[in-house]
Amino acid sequence: MRLYAEQPDRLGLQLTADVLAVVWVVLSVVAGVAVYDGLLALQAPGRTLTEAGGRIGETFAGAAGAARGIPFIGEDLARAFDPATGTGADLVRAGQEYGDTIATVAFWAGVLVVLGALLPVLLGWLPLRLRYARRAGAAVVARDTCPDLLALRALGRVPVRRLVQVAPDPATAWRQGDPAVVHHLATLELSALGLRAPAGPRPGR
Repeated sequence: MRLYAEQPDRLGLQLTADVLAVVWVVLSVVAGVAVYDGLLALQAPGRTLTEAGGRIGETFAGAAGAARGIPFIGEDLARAFDPATGTGADLVRAGQEYGDTIATVAFWAGVLVVLGALLPVLLGWLPLRLRYARRAGAAVVARDTCPDLLALRALGRVPVRRLVQVAPDPATAWRQGDPAVVHHLATLELSALGLRAPAGPRPGR
């Protein structure tokens, strides 16, 4: 695989696109974190509820403890505070459940924002870069070992108007092994990928 072109113009465009993609990824993550933090701020009522329930529970638990010290009626009086103590525990539990729900919503909302923002990178930039890397890597190998194969690919990819500028019948010239035509066709294929031309025409096939 080859990630970058050899020709300055194509290389500059690739570097610019890569920098923009990285910046977009960073901004996507920042946006996701901002959404997460913003939703977490909604946990405040749950924390208030938890704290209030805790205070209520502690207050009535203390009152029940004090009531038990009263002779004869202490236990009965202490039991009278049980519903209020249970109410405090219910408030604590409700506050904790609310906070947990907000945390879960905040997490997944942040993840969805990041993934949604990254779709152009994941579906556009990344596949194009990987496709280029595979094609350019194979072309660099073929440039040094089998330029005829690059010429053949050019016959199938390059517009006809450009092919006939190489030779009146470039396909026949390629089949006959014309070194100048093979070199020119291979150069067209490599140039489309921003790569340097082969070293020079090879006589024969």
